[in-house]
Order: sequence, then structure tokens, then C-alpha cells
Amino acid sequence: MSEPAWPAGAATGIGSLPGTDAGEAVRLVFGELPDLPHLPELPARGPGASMVGRGAALLVDLPVELAATRWTLTGRPGRDLRRARDLLERDLDVLQAEAAGYAGVLKVQAAGPWTLAAGIELASGHTVVSDPGAVRDLSASLTEGLRLHLADLARRVPGATFVLQVDEPSLPAVLAGRIPTPSGYGTVRAVGAETVTRMLRPVLEVAGHRVVHCCAPEVPVALLRDAGADAVSLDASLLTAASYDALGEAVDAGTALWLGTVPAIDAPISLDLSRSVIQELWSALGFPLQQAADVLVPTPACGLAGASPRYARRALTVVRDTGRWLADESR
Repeated sequence: MSEPAWPAGAATGIGSLPGTDAGEAVRLVFGELPDLPHLPELPARGPGASMVGRGAALLVDLPVELAATRWTLTGRPGRDLRRARDLLERDLDVLQAEAAGYAGVLKVQAAGPWTLAAGIELASGHTVVSDPGAVRDLSASLTEGLRLHLADLARRVPGATFVLQVDEPSLPAVLAGRIPTPSGYGTVRAVGAETVTRMLRPVLEVAGHRVVHCCAPEVPVALLRDAGADAVSLDASLLTAASYDALGEAVDAGTALWLGTVPAIDAPISLDLSRSVIQELWSALGFPLQQAADVLVPTPACGLAGASPRYARRALTVVRDTGRWLADESR
């Protein structure tokens, strides 16, 4: 595992925000999360700006199009893919302008190979995850696309140290065989842990600092570590006592823990509530709170696209203040 790129006490967002104004979103993130800002995602602009749509825009030589509401592999790029790529290019232009002269850590997000494989269909109507050969092609295409994406970002923001967040909310369902077939009456056969790791590892290896985010129950923490994740990002409200051993082993091994301490949709939140989430988990894991700032990054539980703008701003403020509290506790 590499040393964390971010300073102790840093906090960050997961990725998505409400609204459609990219400039406003970038300014919000850099203002509220100065130690670990991220490139915002704005799904309200349409399918091309969704997690799967943006991930599809990164694929190399593997074009997709929208069929009804589903992304589908196709023979040549069309209007839907051009729209997704245009939105991404526009966001990068805004980031370049707003982050001129920035020197620090900057996080970027992308859907992982298994979440894309579960969210993109073959021409037959079956998901890519049902076809091992198609999964291999998709993983290789995404790996190359991310290399190009990070190189472009490095040219645009040369003073930044990049952290790649790979979003894998569908991974537990892939491992458990819960991805539905086109009829809805069956499910795709479970994919083995070894295969999952083999497809995920090269995607993570494109970056020097990498985190895997999964805002679903039963996050396979040990598998993600084996695949090369320096940090695992998860929703604290979904953790159970059964997951504590894996979390404790990960922290002992030097894996950072990005912990969702505030809800992703409008709800009562405060610094006290966010702090209590960390205090309870750290006590259950048996670690002294003074060490938490070195390995823990507070975040919202998931993306904030479904929240109100006012709540989204408040959520980022609370996680930022939670990180500063952690830094104070470590002194």
C-alpha cells in the first residue's frame, strides 16, 4: 500500500452533487473540502452525466448507446456517447479554469469494471457481466481509458496529486449472484472472488493512489485490499458487527478507511452526530481515537445527487469539520 496522499484530518465528498452548474459545483467542493477536493459529477444533466454514462464515456474502442434507459454496447459511437463525452470534456474545462494554480491532492471518480458490467448491456439484452469475454474487454477498455483520463487531468492541473476513486456499488451483487437477467425472473451466476480481483486490479493500478467506494451492504473489504486498494470507502450506517474483523485487519495492514458519517439525502445532521459515528466504530474496532486521523477520511455516505443544494453544502461542511476534529484529537 502507498502512503496516503492526503493530509491527516482531510475530508472529501463521494462525487455527485445536485444541480447542473459545473462551475458552481467545483467552487463548492474546493471551498468546503480544501484538503481533498474532487471533480464533481452532476447526474441531473441526464444519462450521459450519470455514473454509468460517465464511465461509458471513458471506454476506449468500446462504444455504447442508450436503448430505452439502458446503456448498450454498439458497433460505432453515436449521439448518446458524444453527449456523455461532451459533458465530461466540459467538466474538465471548468475544473482546469477553477483549479488554475492549485497544488495539492485532487480526487477523481470513475465507475469500476464490475459496476459497468452490471449496468451496460450486450446487444442481446443480457448484461455484460453475464459474458466473461465481454467483461475482459470492458476491463481492458476502462483501464486504457482511465490512463488517458488521468494523463489529461495531469496536463490540466499540473500541480495536483491525483487520487483515483473507483466506484463499485454493484460489486456485492455481482459476487452474490444477484444481478437480474433480462426477464427479471432469474439472476446472473455469481462471479468468483478470484475473477473479480483479476479484472479489478489493472484498473486500480493505473493510479498511484487509489480508493474503492461501495455504498452497499457486505462490502468485500479483504478482496478490495487484495486488488490493490489503498483505501476502502463505505457507508458507516450499513456496517454490522460481522464486518468489524475485516475492517480491523485492513486498518492494521495500513489500509485507509473512508467512512460515510452523514446521510446522502436530506436528514438531520450535525458535527456531534458525525463524530459519534466515528467514536462508536473506533471503540468497537479497539483502536485509540488519537490514531484515527491518520487512517480515516470522513465523507458523506454516498453521492449527494439526491439531496437538496442546501443540504449538500451542509453535508460537506460537516464532514470537513469532522476531519478537523480528528486532526485535533491526534495532537
